[in-house]
Amino acid sequence: MSIRRAVYPGTFDPVTNGHVDVIRRALRLFDRLIIAVAANPQKEPFFKLADRESMVRQTVRRIRNVRVITFEGLLVDLVRDQKAVAIVRGLRAVSDFEFEFQMALANRELFTDAESVYLMPSIEYIFVSSTIIKNIAMHGGSVRHFVPAHVERRLTRRLQQGHDGKR
Repeated sequence: MSIRRAVYPGTFDPVTNGHVDVIRRALRLFDRLIIAVAANPQKEPFFKLADRESMVRQTVRRIRNVRVITFEGLLVDLVRDQKAVAIVRGLRAVSDFEFEFQMALANRELFTDAESVYLMPSIEYIFVSSTIIKNIAMHGGSVRHFVPAHVERRLTRRLQQGHDGKR
């Protein structure tokens, strides 16, 4: 029997409990999950790539059959290189669907051997996104229920340093 691998790509800026929920759901479907933290030069991430990778690693350190890597370039090249059968994505709302649908069609055109699989998070995380988390934290709100404790500490530390490049 062959091992069924999937890739879960994202910016993870920062990783949230919603991401963790999707990771756990994906592991019910696949033998191995590769979490691919994207460099994504089109976005201006709040955290550096190494920091995002570190936070994801710490978040999943006790979850079996997960590997964390970073990548840049075409996702389908990574999926092919990792011998994955699927790309896992989270869908929170209908507003996510249009973008994800376009990406799935483009990925299918570029690499037909992997399917896009969409998983909805638990209802308690349906509204949670990294952008919302950063916005709450920047305005002094508590993100304790939305991110792992170590991420909350790093976010607080990062905000105290200021978002002016002092990383």
